[in-house]
Order: sequence, then structure tokens, then C-alpha cells
Amino acid sequence: MLVWERPEPPDRPAPAPLSRELIVKTAIRLADADGLDAVSLRKVAAALDVGPMRLYGYIATKEELLDLMVDAVHAEVRPAGDSWREVLRSLAEALRRTAHQHEWLADLLGGRPQLGPNTLATSEAVASGMDGVELDTVVPAITAVNSYVVGAVRREIAERRAERASGMDKEQWQSTYGPYLLRTFATGRFPALAKFVHDGPHLDADETFHAGLDFILDGVEARISS
Repeated sequence: MLVWERPEPPDRPAPAPLSRELIVKTAIRLADADGLDAVSLRKVAAALDVGPMRLYGYIATKEELLDLMVDAVHAEVRPAGDSWREVLRSLAEALRRTAHQHEWLADLLGGRPQLGPNTLATSEAVASGMDGVELDTVVPAITAVNSYVVGAVRREIAERRAERASGMDKEQWQSTYGPYLLRTFATGRFPALAKFVHDGPHLDADETFHAGLDFILDGVEARISS
């Protein structure tokens, strides 16, 4: 029986009350602070000041715990809008915002079954918002938006982590590597890339994300209008 349908053990008021909700909230707190490496049933039990065996009555494996964590933060993803485009944009922005608030989510997006009540509610809101659009368009459209967001968010989080690890912000990175690129482009070996870097738009992360999202949504709109 999947964790979503398995009943919890009877309440035990002593020595410390437990519930799946409390366990998951604690795991999320640990992951928000120190990443997924900080999450295991043993570490969560220690944070709750209980023995690890007590957790196994509620959650059988770490994989179940991760599934529950992903579903819990999906409570923050509530797409809404008066048109299919607004709903898909709302989905993308809400998922990105949630991943930035919980960086570890970027490591789990796209690779796990989304069967919990919150993830199903998110999917239901999106599907309802696409009412009136042919299913042959709806399914690949939602998949395309989800795939774009997962890729974009993972890149953004990876860049954020790399910046923290290097200790350099964007300006410091440019001052460190900029002279090398200028010397390299001056050789004339990479004219297309040099033009791209010198003359192309220099968008920040938000602008880059929304520009790419517009490309996806414009493609969906073209398909619907054809």
C-alpha cells in the first residue's frame, strides 16, 4: 500500500507525539538549511529527539519521505487564471518560486511520481484551466511547460550554488574571466560567439526565465490557433 493510503499508527502522547506531517515538516526544515544530504530518517529522528524506529511506523523508507516532502511544498504551487495561458504561466512562476524557496526541490523535480494530494491538486488546477482546449494539445503543452521550468530552475539553482561555492558574485566573475574572453575573441576564431556576447541582450535571471516561457506559450498559442 502506498504511503498516501497507509494509515498512521495510533497516537502516542509520550514520550513525544509524532505524525507524518511533523516528520515531513522537520525534514523540510533540515533540507532548507543544509540540502538533501541533511535528510535521512535517522537525522530527522534526532531532530525530533526520538529513536529512529519510531519513524518507521509512519514512513518506511527515505524514498517515501522524499515523496512526502515534494508533495508538502506543492501546497505552495496553486496555478490560477482566467485563460489557459494565464494558468500555464501561473504554474511556471509558482513552481519556480517554490523551488527557489526550497532549493532541494530542484534535485527532485521531474524524477518522482507526483501522486500526493497536493501535487494532484496542482495538476487538477492546471487541467481545469485548460478546459476547452483539445486534449491533443493540452497534454504536450503542459509537458512542455513543466519540462522548461524543470530545466530552467535546475540551471538557476546550479548557478546559485556555484556562486556560493566560488565566493564570487556576477561582477567578480566578470572581472576574473572577462579579460580572458576579450583576448580569446580578439583572435577572431569565434566571431559568431563574440557577436553574441558583445551585442546580444544581457538579461537577468527573471528576464531570461520569462522570455523563454513566452517562447513556449507562443508556440502553444500558435498550435491552438492553427
